[in-house]
Amino acid sequence: MNAAEKLGNEPVGKLLLKYSIPAITGMVVNALYNFVDRIFVGHAVSETALGGIALIMPLMTVGMAFAMLFGIGAANMISMRLGQGRKQEAQNALNHCFFLLIGISILLITLGLIFLDQIVSFMGAEKGSEAIGFAKDYLRITLFGIIFFMLSFGLSHCTRAQGFPKITMIGMILGAVLNIIFDALFILVFQWGVEGAAWATVVSQSIVTVYILFFAMSKKAVVKFNPFARFKPDPVIIKQIMAFGSAQFLLQFLMSAVQLLNNISIGWYGASSLGVDNGTDIALSGMNIIGAILMLILMPVFGINQGVQPILGYNYGAKKFDRVKRAYLGAIGAATIICFTGFLIVQIFSVQLVKIFTPQGSEALMQFTPRAMRLMMLLLPLAGFQIVSTNLFVVTGRPKISIFLSLLRQCIALIPCILIFGRFWGLWGVITAAPVADGFAFIVTGVLIIIELKKLRKQSLEVKI
Repeated sequence: MNAAEKLGNEPVGKLLLKYSIPAITGMVVNALYNFVDRIFVGHAVSETALGGIALIMPLMTVGMAFAMLFGIGAANMISMRLGQGRKQEAQNALNHCFFLLIGISILLITLGLIFLDQIVSFMGAEKGSEAIGFAKDYLRITLFGIIFFMLSFGLSHCTRAQGFPKITMIGMILGAVLNIIFDALFILVFQWGVEGAAWATVVSQSIVTVYILFFAMSKKAVVKFNPFARFKPDPVIIKQIMAFGSAQFLLQFLMSAVQLLNNISIGWYGASSLGVDNGTDIALSGMNIIGAILMLILMPVFGINQGVQPILGYNYGAKKFDRVKRAYLGAIGAATIICFTGFLIVQIFSVQLVKIFTPQGSEALMQFTPRAMRLMMLLLPLAGFQIVSTNLFVVTGRPKISIFLSLLRQCIALIPCILIFGRFWGLWGVITAAPVADGFAFIVTGVLIIIELKKLRKQSLEVKI
């Protein structure tokens, strides 16, 4: 019994641990890329430099969106086709994933370099903001490394879908450890500032890309990648990959739109709400710190979601619907525990968390950031349910519902809340929008999940008959 076949036969609880723990470890380590960058920048450069990095985060999220579109899309297709015994189609999905990631990377690099000044100026800071200079320095370098990020992130999903979660975990750990080493070297020793943080990320991700490609071409891979084989794009396969990855793509793309709207709103309301001349830069820096902490909390949830994906995909393809339900509910329980633990830590230790980044932070930053953090994460315990449930609808062949749920919090609910609350309550209205949208999305998702679980139960009974 090979690694893929075990997905349909081993106990669900054992599989969930086997796949989720490496994925969680990998995702947490992956979050350290940005987390450690910010710590080094906050300590060795300035708190305003943190605001500069915040300005380009929407662009980084766009890159991740495309990596998820092709990476998760191909991974979903690979796990499902392996479950159906259609290995050649899984092979084709992997080949297409590689070249799609290369193509979109080249396009993003070209557009980014041509329109660098215009892009950064549009990101939300007021004219004359000190953060803009830091943003340009960071973005100019990270653009050259986007191809490595796309390949390492996208192909890691395909590796996990074949039944090798530990390979992905090792790759992410390798990248994070190298990133910390290069951060210390480039920022503290070479004194390169935010440019050093950017180079540390680029170099570490390039090494991870080589590691993942080496495994993908090895004999151990169930679905082997052959870069020397003749490749002919197939519109049908591309369409299938994009359909499987569309929900996660939209979620990430809309996260980028919300990040941009947040930056613009902060730039508009920051100075007047905080009562200091550099209120915009202070608010941007504070939100960057909050974002890094939030992502560190949510990365284990994304790890669970990624770990359960091949289990759900294989067993749904094999029509083992009871196993699909058990895996989903187990993932929900684990994700909720993590989110609730993160919620308690944030509510109790918010000041201490901010000081990790800026031990000598200004009075304005230390007054704003802890309060904003506690408010933004007020309904964090509900986030795990929302994230895992969105993925379930992709696996069960209902991508439209998954897309709707992705749109719900990131667009349908959150964006209007930011615009309306910001108009009435300024900066604090923008921050309050997040928990309000979380609550609304939780209610709607809960109703749809109840209906979906009933359908799974009916399908399971039909199979048994």
